[in-house]
Amino acid sequence: MTAEDHDALVAELAALEGDGRRAMAARIKTAREWGDLKENSEYHDAKNDQAHLETKIALLRERLARAKVVESAAGDGGVVGFGSTVLVRDDDGREQRFEIVSSQTAAPAQGKISIESPVARGLLGLAVGDHAQIALPRGTRRYTVLSVA
Repeated sequence: MTAEDHDALVAELAALEGDGRRAMAARIKTAREWGDLKENSEYHDAKNDQAHLETKIALLRERLARAKVVESAAGDGGVVGFGSTVLVRDDDGREQRFEIVSSQTAAPAQGKISIESPVARGLLGLAVGDHAQIALPRGTRRYTVLSVA
């Protein structure tokens, strides 16, 4: 992941561990004051939400522990790499812009594709003018690299 992705995860974790836990504790305290805990659905909902919050915190900690921060190759000599934004044209003449990102930040609808995707793997190392023939689930596509940023 990029340094920016790492910093965003650290900030999210800090928010959940700080404000998130405080808000959850206040919610549980308020629900506890409403009476019998056996029949108090607000209390049980708050405790379930607390469990979900703690699970999310644990997953973020694990993800940060396994994270490898890599430098973006964007603008690295005009060669497609991690962090690059690539403009390609397919055989039908359609142009598409892809940003090659980590699998955690991939958003294909926004043009952000995972470095582990078939398209990204097929484009890695190419320069402007190079061609790639990439096997996709719906058949093979041929792309021509128009620009790399």
